[in-house]
Amino acid sequence: MGMGKDLYEQHTQAKEMFEQANELLGFRITDLMFEGQEQDLKQTRVTQPAIFLHSVILATTLEGFQPDMVAGHSLGEFSALVANGALCFEDGLDLVFKRALAMQKACESEPSTMAAIIGMEDSQVEQVCEEIDEIVVAANYNSRGQIVISGSVPGIDAAVEKLSDLGAKRALKLVVGGAFHSPLMEPARAELEQAIQAAPFSTPVCPVYQNVNALPSLDPGEIKRNLVAQLTAPVRWRQILEQMIADGATSFTEVGPGKVLQGLIKKADRNMETRSA
Repeated sequence: MGMGKDLYEQHTQAKEMFEQANELLGFRITDLMFEGQEQDLKQTRVTQPAIFLHSVILATTLEGFQPDMVAGHSLGEFSALVANGALCFEDGLDLVFKRALAMQKACESEPSTMAAIIGMEDSQVEQVCEEIDEIVVAANYNSRGQIVISGSVPGIDAAVEKLSDLGAKRALKLVVGGAFHSPLMEPARAELEQAIQAAPFSTPVCPVYQNVNALPSLDPGEIKRNLVAQLTAPVRWRQILEQMIADGATSFTEVGPGKVLQGLIKKADRNMETRSA
């Protein structure tokens, strides 16, 4: 069964939201989510709104869903902002789709990629990136000893080789559309900035811990600025989890496809209670 199909078939409100999304996007994304081929789903213009829809619609079906704090990894930050009331569903979907189109355009203009580096200190990875005469930066701080780098294809190739030689347990190029969260996304950042600034944001009911600084915010203006910066800045996920735990988080619920984030939470605190929605 395809992504979100069970929600569509079992919940009236979910079905209405999926159909509303089809209308807002101008194509039947549900057909691609439920029955589409892998190559269809891998298109950035489909992948990003599909994940957003699954996460947000799933959250609306949860009984008594009242988070005390929220966070989302990269694209997930938009879902988190709908979950805490900073964005309405329609505006969130509109921004996610514009973000996806802008990022796909940036990816197509210059070949670029990402790589996962396992078993090295952040400072070592950062130093190697700085020494390479290409665009290569740390893009995702996922957990201690797990970092993703992003940049030009020659830059990533050189970094993978050098980090492997220096003793990385794994240095593996990823199958991705481009160099997300790097300076190569600057055209997308510039394109999306206008849309984010024009969108109506409300004061959320609980703080969102944002990717760019790993700090909580309740201020719509600050949230907007950090969302714009997110496209070219690294995702500080490990730092977000550590800050949320320091601020009193006692359990985490992952809302959306997969369980990857629960694994990263356990790496931050192996005794932390986690669950899937």
